[in-house]
Amino acid sequence: MQNILVVVDMQNDFIDGALGTAEAAAIVPKVEEKIRNFSGRVLFTRDTHGEDYLSTQEGRKLPVPHCIRGTAGWQLRPELEKLCTEEPIDKVTFGAEKLASVLREADGEEKVQSITFIGLCTDICVISNALLAKAFLPEAEIIVDASCCAGVTPESHKTALEAMRACQISIIGD
Repeated sequence: MQNILVVVDMQNDFIDGALGTAEAAAIVPKVEEKIRNFSGRVLFTRDTHGEDYLSTQEGRKLPVPHCIRGTAGWQLRPELEKLCTEEPIDKVTFGAEKLASVLREADGEEKVQSITFIGLCTDICVISNALLAKAFLPEAEIIVDASCCAGVTPESHKTALEAMRACQISIIGD
């Protein structure tokens, strides 16, 4: 049985860049500690947009260019990137289609017991990917460590945690 930690979008633009928040900056040391102490496979996702971001649906609804491939804001936080042992999974939408494939493949090799999610933003990409994992591996325990997550606002963070709890995702650290 294997355990997997998914570190969602711990990129400069979400921490102290274009969409950064004090709450996001505050979790960086906790996220680093969680990765260092995790016994199992660690995967990172990376929000990835092109120069045409503002012409996409997301760009029209959130007209703040961020995580443009190759920019400093797109990069993982340096202290976390050095802990990354596999190529990050780039995603162009909130939920990472490739992450679901990687998780299913991992489960085929050795049963996945749990998948723990940490990172940014609780109310957008963390919830999207946790629910995706729940759909693809319904018998694996899906966990979100709230102490290592931050939302767009503290209120939306709490709302997302409650929504995930209602979907039988285990919430710890809140």
